[in-house]
Amino acid sequence: MEELLVLLRWMDAEPSRGVLAPEARNQDELRWAASEGWVLEQNGVVIGYAALYPFRQGGALEGPLVRGGSCEPLLRYADTEAARRGWQTLYAFPHEQNRPLRHELEIAGYAPLHTSYYFASPPRDLSYPTPAGVEVKQIENLDPDVYCNLYRASEDAWSMRLSWTPFQLIEHFNRPDVHLWYAWQDNEPVGLVELETSPEEVAVSYLGVVPHARGQGIGRALLATAADFAFKSGASRLRVRAHDHEKEAIALYHRLGFTPEDAVVTYAKELG
Repeated sequence: MEELLVLLRWMDAEPSRGVLAPEARNQDELRWAASEGWVLEQNGVVIGYAALYPFRQGGALEGPLVRGGSCEPLLRYADTEAARRGWQTLYAFPHEQNRPLRHELEIAGYAPLHTSYYFASPPRDLSYPTPAGVEVKQIENLDPDVYCNLYRASEDAWSMRLSWTPFQLIEHFNRPDVHLWYAWQDNEPVGLVELETSPEEVAVSYLGVVPHARGQGIGRALLATAADFAFKSGASRLRVRAHDHEKEAIALYHRLGFTPEDAVVTYAKELG
């Protein structure tokens, strides 16, 4: 595990090396987080790492992360393992600046789907009046059906949650670090914002409004609620994200002074 930690810290030192990888940065946590991954060795030294986990109707790659070599052996092994599990599609998530890995993914048959942009703001007033006829309420007891219907209607690209069981959804939103609000209009939920908190920061995991309720300031009001909660809880920054096709959200974050921090490209490969 110490060699894998060295590899992860090498990745951390330069944004252009970034890829989806374990967040753990000590041996005990990493032993659990990377227990199902595999490594690439050269002359007895660990130079690469990758892992697979279920995602949508297929699987996602953690990594591949390689120092001083090619990702091709790890990608080839991933294809074999994914086929053994019966997966039809594999996804990978390199940072936009990681051009060497993106090039290797494309050679291996992966195609870019979209780019997710990440922004952050320090503590400040982002208040915004709730539109007339709209009420924003925090959700304490999740109804999985209501959540899934709202989630499905607000944005097709964020489909991962729809594969969760009702128990998984309830368990997720019962976590003390997860918080959820709905925007209600005419007794109908028309928008939602979800936060995940840590001692240092609060991240907007999801912000969405159903199509027929857009253009009224509901998304802006949900963001204001999230920011108010985040900064009153003592967070040093609020993080948000948007896909490249969400032009209005990206423009809003720029207009409100959020600082661009990162961009991650989603790649997919069909194995069937």
